[in-house]
Amino acid sequence: METIICEKSQRIIKNRKRLEEELKIKITNKGKEITIHGSPENEYVAEKVIEALEFGFPFSVALLIKEQDFMFEALNIKDYTKRKDLEKIRARIIGTKGKTLRTLLELTKCHFEIKDNQVGIIGEPEYMRNSQEAMISLIHGAKHANVYSFLEKHQVKPVFDLGLKPVKKTKKKK
Repeated sequence: METIICEKSQRIIKNRKRLEEELKIKITNKGKEITIHGSPENEYVAEKVIEALEFGFPFSVALLIKEQDFMFEALNIKDYTKRKDLEKIRARIIGTKGKTLRTLLELTKCHFEIKDNQVGIIGEPEYMRNSQEAMISLIHGAKHANVYSFLEKHQVKPVFDLGLKPVKKTKKKK
């Protein structure tokens, strides 16, 4: 049993049935307190999905965490800068009409969301490192073109076959 305190509990309560079906858990609430009942693995995944929903991610993106390939991370902008004008930093991250976030989504294959002074990232573990480095570079004040160039040069190469699966033997016909 896991208990989470949510500011946006209405969003979770509204989608309770869908969450319970998708994550194989039972959700109960008392005000802003949300309690999750289920197996420990399902509770952990549900906690991360609810954190992502609370952060502001769309429902479909938050449910990607359920797949074992995806993870959720939050970066606090204040941890990476001493500047006081955090509005300008957030504006640099978002870009004109959201163009920077869309470009980062295409280059890193990770989803981004900004809430207050935090940046949430949902993506596959091998892409998370590049997306975090790109976000930290933008916070530090690097030029957008330099960040995009870094991401293009450091693209993660897909792994096709490591040879770990056993080869099925076929019977020879006589």
